[in-house]
Amino acid sequence: MSAPTAPRRLVVAITGASGALYGTRLLEICASLGDVETHLIVSRGARRTIASETGRTVAEVAALADVVHAEGDLGAAISSGSFPTCGMIVAPCSIKTLSGIANSYDDNLVVRSADVTLKEGRPLLLMVRETPLHRGHLRLMTLAAESGAVIYPPVPAFYTNPSSVADLVDHSCRRALERIGIGTPDTFRWQGMRDASAVTSA
Repeated sequence: MSAPTAPRRLVVAITGASGALYGTRLLEICASLGDVETHLIVSRGARRTIASETGRTVAEVAALADVVHAEGDLGAAISSGSFPTCGMIVAPCSIKTLSGIANSYDDNLVVRSADVTLKEGRPLLLMVRETPLHRGHLRLMTLAAESGAVIYPPVPAFYTNPSSVADLVDHSCRRALERIGIGTPDTFRWQGMRDASAVTSA
């Protein structure tokens, strides 16, 4: 009899930018898949946005993850490259966090885990939430991308004909998971124009 397959491990960090729904929805989708072990970090700033934007407590969001790590715990398992994961998603990613990652300023577990993900050659998705962007923001994104990060702003897709904000969030999260290598069978996939006759030329 073969040994049971070990769960895939995904690190999810929720930071203080607006968009805490992205992180919570990622955790929900992973829980529904059944074979993804999630490791969650909630930053100090995220604690406020979770309460303000989601209608949930931090404890309720933490309960969606398999393992929760304190932001200041630089000795956590996910701070070492010897602890295997399939990657990390920062959802949402604040500009402060982006700056820390771009400059390898590992003063908290979010940035340290991201740095480990990059140095081990694993996928790191940064769902950066800021607009408009000035040159300093763009430079930070370039620095992070040059180190291997995937800059993944949660830009809504309207070809899915969303009927709610929840639909937009869900699709962005499913696409992010698939970009990192975690398939989600219920993801809407582009099949071409539904009604080409409705498309008129300008």
